[in-house]
Amino acid sequence: MSALSQTQETRKHVIETAGGVVAAQHRQAAEAGAEVLRAGGDAVDAAVATSFAIGVLEPWMSGPAGGGAAVHWRADTGEAVAINFGMRSPRALKVEDYPLSGEGKASDLFPWERVVEDRNVEGAAAIAVPGTVDGIGQAHARWGKMPWAELLAPAIAHAREGMLVDWYAALLIASSARNLAKDPDAAALFLDDGTWPKGSGWTAIPDNRLDQSAMADTLETLAQGGARAFYEGDLAQALAQDVQAKGGSLSAQDLAGYHAWMGPAQAVPYRDALFHVMPGLTAGPTFAHVMQQLAESDLSSPAQAFPAYASALKTAYAERVSSMGDSGEVAKAPGCTTHFSIVDRAGNMVANTQTLLSIFGSRVVSPSTGLLMNNGIMWFDPEQGKPNSLAPNKACLMNVCPTLGQSGTRRFALGASGGRKIVSAVSQLASFLTDREMDIATAFHAPRIDVSGGTTAVADETLPPEVLNALSDVMPVQTTRRTVLPYAFACPAGVMRDGETNSGCTEIMSPWGDAVLEDQQ
Repeated sequence: MSALSQTQETRKHVIETAGGVVAAQHRQAAEAGAEVLRAGGDAVDAAVATSFAIGVLEPWMSGPAGGGAAVHWRADTGEAVAINFGMRSPRALKVEDYPLSGEGKASDLFPWERVVEDRNVEGAAAIAVPGTVDGIGQAHARWGKMPWAELLAPAIAHAREGMLVDWYAALLIASSARNLAKDPDAAALFLDDGTWPKGSGWTAIPDNRLDQSAMADTLETLAQGGARAFYEGDLAQALAQDVQAKGGSLSAQDLAGYHAWMGPAQAVPYRDALFHVMPGLTAGPTFAHVMQQLAESDLSSPAQAFPAYASALKTAYAERVSSMGDSGEVAKAPGCTTHFSIVDRAGNMVANTQTLLSIFGSRVVSPSTGLLMNNGIMWFDPEQGKPNSLAPNKACLMNVCPTLGQSGTRRFALGASGGRKIVSAVSQLASFLTDREMDIATAFHAPRIDVSGGTTAVADETLPPEVLNALSDVMPVQTTRRTVLPYAFACPAGVMRDGETNSGCTEIMSPWGDAVLEDQQ
């Protein structure tokens, strides 16, 4: 029996406004984006500020040394543009350096066969070529109004001050303390005496901060030199040397050769609605498969809708396994991803998902740059002969699913963190907003299920008994609570525009996540 309170309720208040809205997994990062909107910036300008700020304030979830994807809606042209800034494997990577151990499945996000010493999971050998900075930089170069340096200023200020280690941060650091202790630079940043998680006493007002001065210096370099300063010049050389000194294969040539992909988003017609998602090696095609099946289903009542969601997700994941190379089993480790959605006063929208992959990525910090590095190599199947098998200079298959939608007079931008749980959350929210015509507050507070490729559906225990019974006719069901940690479901963030009225919301159980309004001082 659970020890959690049976009477506690958690809600987030959603306000409608004519101004812009930034919904992000960290309130201060959302505030950085909202401040840009107040200064007259575009949704893309706000996205730049939010992206870099959240990399400082939620460093184990994303940052400049990660990757991701975004979908942009341009109100003036009616364009939906996708930017894939996913990670790549280094050119010098050698498959023979990742031999299978014969010890069963890996213990992290994907149940691949385990590699000797978990080299594809943590440590410098797990580091892939980062893409976030170039992806964000390309968006700014095409649509930004405000100077790049001004947009990085909030992140630099937060890094100079150092991220505050409150109870939630201390809990997350503690969850990975054993792994962080293996890298001296990660231990110095996140642990006390190389062993104990940083944090304040449980009765005290938190006053402990991370020393992110090296990261602040890196951000200063990017502010002055532009996005390509991450990939070319002294910063790139220092980053590559740090990784190679710790046993990784990332090179300055890998960084110099990296360029994010920008092109039309994939259109997904659905009943009277239209969605735009990421094409290619993302969860966008999986989302499209889910919605195509739902379009043929009767969703007129929850007892009919939720079994249909489960069936569509189960089938879509089976297709993903066969054609894209993801695994058909569910891993239990948490994802290390963040998502933010933005709408500005003119109706421009951004749905942006960025990640280090695992929580704390590779658990390796580059001492020259102060950046926590990704473990993108884990996205590849270490067994050869598969669609997604590990190889040098190859794009990673991502679970990210930033999504734009339109239904009647309403437009919305959605996305989530949560690894393999993302598609379940985004597709159900998309259905809630279109099929059931919920507003964004109602949709984000509504109970959901998760079907992520395994044999069991995980269901919010607050769903009515008749819904749970109907679900059990489709597949076995396990019920659980929505809690602060761990997340049994993905952690979404979204914004909506109905006519000229904007609103936004984040996962109700996220203690840091919030939607901040442009006209909210």
